[in-house]
Amino acid sequence: MGDDSILVLGATGKTGRRVLARLRMLGAPVRAASRSSEAAFDWADSTGWDAALDGIATVYIVPPDVPGPVYDFVARAEAAGVTHLVLLSGRGADQWGDTDFGAGMLSAEDAVRGSQLGWTVVRSSNFSQNFDEELFHEPLVAGELALPAGAMPEPFIDLEDVADVMAEILTEPSRHSRQTYELSGPRALTFAEATELISRASGLFMTYRRVSADDYAVALVNAGLSEVDARSNAAMFVMMDRGIIADPTDDVAAVLGRAPRTFEEYVVRTAAAGGWRR
Repeated sequence: MGDDSILVLGATGKTGRRVLARLRMLGAPVRAASRSSEAAFDWADSTGWDAALDGIATVYIVPPDVPGPVYDFVARAEAAGVTHLVLLSGRGADQWGDTDFGAGMLSAEDAVRGSQLGWTVVRSSNFSQNFDEELFHEPLVAGELALPAGAMPEPFIDLEDVADVMAEILTEPSRHSRQTYELSGPRALTFAEATELISRASGLFMTYRRVSADDYAVALVNAGLSEVDARSNAAMFVMMDRGIIADPTDDVAAVLGRAPRTFEEYVVRTAAAGGWRR
């Protein structure tokens, strides 16, 4: 690899594996890094960081849940000769206020923006794929999704659009230097409306029920999450209920020159692939 290589952290994760595939299809010199990749990377163990960064110019960062490690990573990146950092963060991060949600992302934003390198921060709305790849999947297949979300809608974004945006930025970093993009889908839906669309396309009976944030946190702990992660997940819905990230944005079009995919497109595609098959 030359000094124009791209490092993709979290290369086996939801966004990382999609970004990695796009960069490879484009013929970009890319290095995959994760706990299970040849270029080993773990936020909790910095011993492999320098090797992963060797010869790298641009890094795609999926931050850890905990605050702190990205500061050390950025310092290592500067020392290694990296020129640009692209960070995945959460929609409206500067408006979250005092909350248990997103501490790792807020810390990572501070670390990246405070560096001497070029940077791009990409803040994303909730992924459409949370309904088939995340905590929402099992309850939906069982017939009921219960969350602390009410009438406030969310402009879910397709992960394929997020990956397209990231591939564009990673291959043309100078065009997007010192920019913050707020990504969303084209229209906002309530979780009840999203559940109804999935039920219709999959042909399965599914309902939505609103629960309190406290009850949701308890349910997550009972499902095996740590108390810290459960509180963070519940706090996200409390933050969303304030309406600060409910409106769609135009930033997917600003980067890609096209509209984002609709939630309906995601649902039809996923249902056809058996994403909610029992």
